[in-house]
Amino acid sequence: MYNKETVYKELLNVMHEENIKRDEMLRDHLYTKLGGKADFFLTPTTYEEVQNIVKLSNKVDVPFTLLGNGSNLIVKDGGIRGIVLHLKNFDDIKSNDQQIVAQSGAAIIDVSRRALAERLTGLEFACGIPGTVGGALFMNAGAYGGEIKDVLDYCYVVDRHGELVKRTAADLELDYRHSNISENGDIVLEATFSLKPGEYEDIKAVMDDLTYKRESKQPLEYPSCGSVFKRPPGYFAGKLIQDSSLQGTNFGGAEVSTKHAGFIVNKDNATAKDYISLIEHVQKTVKEKFDVELEREVRIIGEDLE
Repeated sequence: MYNKETVYKELLNVMHEENIKRDEMLRDHLYTKLGGKADFFLTPTTYEEVQNIVKLSNKVDVPFTLLGNGSNLIVKDGGIRGIVLHLKNFDDIKSNDQQIVAQSGAAIIDVSRRALAERLTGLEFACGIPGTVGGALFMNAGAYGGEIKDVLDYCYVVDRHGELVKRTAADLELDYRHSNISENGDIVLEATFSLKPGEYEDIKAVMDDLTYKRESKQPLEYPSCGSVFKRPPGYFAGKLIQDSSLQGTNFGGAEVSTKHAGFIVNKDNATAKDYISLIEHVQKTVKEKFDVELEREVRIIGEDLE
């Protein structure tokens, strides 16, 4: 077990004190409004600080976790030990001819809006994805027939050794809701998207249509972790859940959405335990009724509350 005071003193050598918080409640920073305390919650402001934090975690052998805005993540009620890195300060978005360069903490929705402003087409599908750029690369986010691998050119990451490295889209082995970023231990710092010229009104019409579909069908009035399950081959997860009469089922403050069965919403101060128990209940029920295994799309990390 690492010594917290030693780690804190070491952290003060590599970043500003105001960007280091101890015993910070993670639910205050995550889209799902779930999650217990982080031992150390860090919000660096430069790429060099990220490199130094990774090198420090290796040096003192302290656990290390990277979080985006948690729109596809459940952090357990016991929180996360060690260092939690949050890149909310990395939110710059720039355009360069037919490319958009966005830092990892920027909202992918804002990147799609910047593409619209620059009259560039290709990112319309992302206009309703409630995650960060880093998170979008991490899981090869997609919607309405488009996905990150269609438009990503390359990115810069800090690797597990604290080195700044350029990775192409091919390097990331992007597949359905998957990349090798986690396996490699990479931290995405920025991404470059290659797009095509288009007509402003045409791009906007597509985005408006997708926004309407999302707002009319998805339970955006409550915190959630988005689509909980991957699409099983030959089926739709939401339809299976709906046909299992599970909509409206709740465990504590977590509920299977009555608006879209593929979503579980944080309707009333749900705990992570509520969420996870309801997910397991849905999986068990669908398996019993249709003999289909629902695989989670949402990630679950952290420790149970003792």
